[in-house]
This record gives sequence, structure tokens and C-alpha cells, in this order.
Amino acid sequence: MTDRANADHPRWMSRWLIAAGLYNLVWGGLTVLYPAWLFDLTGLPAPGYPFIWQCVGMVVGVYGLGYLAAARDPIRHWPIVLVGFLGKVFGPMGYAIGLARGDVPPEFGVTLPTNDLIWWVPFVMMLYAAFRFHSGSHAVRDEDVPAPEQAIESARIESGESLAEMSRATALLVVFLRHAGCTFCREALADLKVKRKSIESQGKRLVLVHQGEPGGLDALLHRQGLAGVAVLSDPRLVLYRSFELGRGGFGQLFGIQELVRGIAATLRGNVLGRLSGDGFQMPGVFIVHNGRIVASHRHRNASERPDYASIACAVPTHAAAGTP
Repeated sequence: MTDRANADHPRWMSRWLIAAGLYNLVWGGLTVLYPAWLFDLTGLPAPGYPFIWQCVGMVVGVYGLGYLAAARDPIRHWPIVLVGFLGKVFGPMGYAIGLARGDVPPEFGVTLPTNDLIWWVPFVMMLYAAFRFHSGSHAVRDEDVPAPEQAIESARIESGESLAEMSRATALLVVFLRHAGCTFCREALADLKVKRKSIESQGKRLVLVHQGEPGGLDALLHRQGLAGVAVLSDPRLVLYRSFELGRGGFGQLFGIQELVRGIAATLRGNVLGRLSGDGFQMPGVFIVHNGRIVASHRHRNASERPDYASIACAVPTHAAAGTP
């Protein structure tokens, strides 16, 4: 099966991203090599700490490399486009606030049209196209979504075991991931590694559900120390939809809290990986026993970091073992 994120895209998207990448590389390189150029252009006194301004140039140049990489497939690499767009929005906002406070001279606004404003429309159009593509056209249709009990009966983990049969033997802690490349999902796997013994000591078996093809999570689980955990591949999102896990809104996925938490999670080693699936999909945690859901936790936002051990003990083993 071909990667559903590998969509055809209009050539103008790649051209705009190549232009943005080259512009950033030139602007960033010039600033690193000659940090006083912008101050000379605007007639402002150059700062006495050029290395700080050179760091700005380095960051701008790195953005340029990201744009060039994203130009190969803007639909798949929409997170890079999104991060760039946010920078082009927050930059003028910061300038306006600084200008109102008298902290920033008006001359500094000379860079806004080429650095930020001219990119707004094409970047928004790219993000909208990515949203449309990832809007679930690959997923099961709403009218075909089975009831949770039916979905549990038909679902099988990658090793071939039936989810329903597993749940009749012991209670399952079923963790739905957003996608394998998600920073927060990688953080979740790190948390699950720490909590795994506690979860299993409470009589719950851990099951991970992901959107990729079978085997697509193996390498990541091995790196995260979770090799051998039961894994269920759900590329058509049948189980996701059956468990009422939908797509997140902009605030749930890209709010200020998500940006701050994303930086913190990345600094802890949970580096963003390749998008595999619908990047707007929301995660969740469920306890399944005797073929039915006996407890649920649906994330309010993408960055939420639930206590998996606490969720596991929300339903005592003796209660979960009861017949529905």
C-alpha cells in the first residue's frame, strides 16, 4: 500500500517553499557573516553584541533548510510549513508590540514585507490543502463505523491475537497514539516504558494502537524500550472512530500550550519524526475487558500527558474481571 500522506500537490507549492528556503538561507547567511548589514541599511546603530544577531541569522538559515526539505512534499511535511507560518505571524506581532511600547524603532519594520507578509497567503493555502487531504478521506466512512463491541470483536493485534479474546483473558489498557512521528506520542511511549511494570502489576495488559501499516511501529518501540508490547495497526481508523476519537481542532493541536510543551518534550529527546497517518488525529486511553470498554480517557489536547498507571487502576482488576 502506498503512503497515504504522499499526495500529489500543485507545483506552485514547491516553488514557494524553494523560494522561501533560498531567501532564508541568503538572509541568514548574510546575517551570520555580516551581522551589521540590517543596521547599516536602516541607519540604526549596530548592537554591541553581534553574536546574538548572528544566532538569529543561524535560526533563519535553519528554517530555510526546513523549507527546502518540505518542498519535496508540502502536504506530507505540513508541520514544517506550519512552524514557519507561525514564525511569520508572531514576528510582525512582536514588532507591533515592541513599536507600541517604544522598544523597537520603526525602521526595523523594513524587513516585514519580505520576511513575513508576502508568505502568509501561500503558506495558508498549503496548510489548508494539507488539512483537506488529511481530513479523513482514507478513513472508514461515518456510516460504516461499527459499534465499539463489534470493532473489538473484529480487531486483531499485529501478532494475530484477537483483541476481544485478549480482553476476556485480562483487562487491557489500550493506548491510541496520534502518529508515530508525533513528539507527544514519543513522549507517551517514554512514559509508558516507565509505567509499564505498574500497569502490568495491576492486572492490565498494554496494547498500543497506531495509524501506520503493520510493523511500522517496531523500530520506534525497540528504541523506546517497549519491544514485545502488543501493537494494533489501524490505518483506516476503524477502531479510532469506533472509540469516538476524532480529529483535533487548531487550538487542541497548535495552541500556545502545545508549542511550549512540544519544545519541552523535544528537549527531553522526543524529536519529531516522519508523519505517518493523519496528523490531526487525537489520542486516547481506554480499559477494555470482556469485549467492552469499561473506562475511557479522551485527550482534551494533543499535549496532554495522562498518568497511565492511574488510569489503569481506575478500574480494579477484580471489577474488570466481572462479566458485563
